Amino acid sequence: MQRLAMDLRMLSRELSLYLEHQARVGFFGSGVGLSLILGFSVAYAFYYLSSIAKKPQLVTGGESFSRFLQDHCPVVTETYYPTVWCWESRGQTLLRPFITSKPPVEYRNELIKTADGGQISLDWFDNDNSTCYMDASSRPTILLLPGLTGTSKESYILHMIHLSEELGYRYQGVAGRISWTYCCANTEDLETVIHHVHSLYPSAPFLAAGVSMGGMLLLNYLGKIGSKTPLMAAATFSVGWNTFACSESLEKPLNWLLFNYYLTTCLQSSVNKHRHMFVKQVDMDHVMKAKSIREFDKRFTSVMFGYRTIDDYYTDASPSRRLTSVGIPVLCLNSVDDVFSPSHAIPIETAKQNPNVALVLTSYGGHIGFLEGIWPRQSTYMDRVFKQFVQAMVEHGHELS
Repeated sequence: MQRLAMDLRMLSRELSLYLEHQARVGFFGSGVGLSLILGFSVAYAFYYLSSIAKKPQLVTGGESFSRFLQDHCPVVTETYYPTVWCWESRGQTLLRPFITSKPPVEYRNELIKTADGGQISLDWFDNDNSTCYMDASSRPTILLLPGLTGTSKESYILHMIHLSEELGYRYQGVAGRISWTYCCANTEDLETVIHHVHSLYPSAPFLAAGVSMGGMLLLNYLGKIGSKTPLMAAATFSVGWNTFACSESLEKPLNWLLFNYYLTTCLQSSVNKHRHMFVKQVDMDHVMKAKSIREFDKRFTSVMFGYRTIDDYYTDASPSRRLTSVGIPVLCLNSVDDVFSPSHAIPIETAKQNPNVALVLTSYGGHIGFLEGIWPRQSTYMDRVFKQFVQAMVEHGHELS
């Protein structure tokens, strides 16, 4: 409520200045203009507070996890106030990369080799100035997985690091495999990274967070491996739970125009840089003519990873089918208006079957949006959920045992 009060005070001040200006230029000679603006403002404020600003839905598979979150991660039970002038899904999704700032973060890069001779690029933020965890061997480590075509320089990754830097944690982001592709069902590289990091700091608390496709990859890994993972907990944000439903939603005309075609061209540009590596397995000219992510996956991803059909790949890539096998505490934040992950595909009933799973579902927020405040340059609701959850697990995670 304190945040809302500040927003309303700012809005009131801006409105007052505007009304004073209009009065000086004579717009309110009859008082009709003033009445219209005040009436509209009151009506919009009522609509916003009654229909837009809501508490998220918290779905858990166990009472103990629910109590834990309410005690140590209260943000998941507080009302989320989306930015008053930008609360619709597409607006939140499109504007976030341009509105939110990019806090400066200096990385240390590391290249690790894979069993098949490839290389994975890792970006480290060591936080050696940490006063909370001066001993590097016990400093909590958070593995961050960005979304499709994303890197460690995405604003949402930088904010996650910046917000929690004061906690004293160490961060490690997967910048990507050198000359590799995108398959959220293939978890081999992620397993390599997790075991590599754990071998470096075996006594340090180890958590992971994945955004969008990075979250899908993380959930598929956890679903395959169960409790036999070095990770103590994980969080995901704006995950696509059912790949078929995601693809269908993104192929609707407006969504294709705003998102699908652009992401497809990004994927094509990425693989075309290493065209010589793939020409023996796929028809690259055919791949470069794809007009949607589904067409790209059918012509490239499913072929490269040995799937018989695109349907076989999309079935294997959907995290919802493995959710009951997750063996560590996982918090999953989604917005039900996310066009990348339609609400009807969110596995609410499946989540209730696993005491390790908690879904936090907001009414608005879009895809990796979750903007809040009048001018959301700084942290988002997603960032605050991330910070509170990882701190809760590091400091109080033993309570769930």
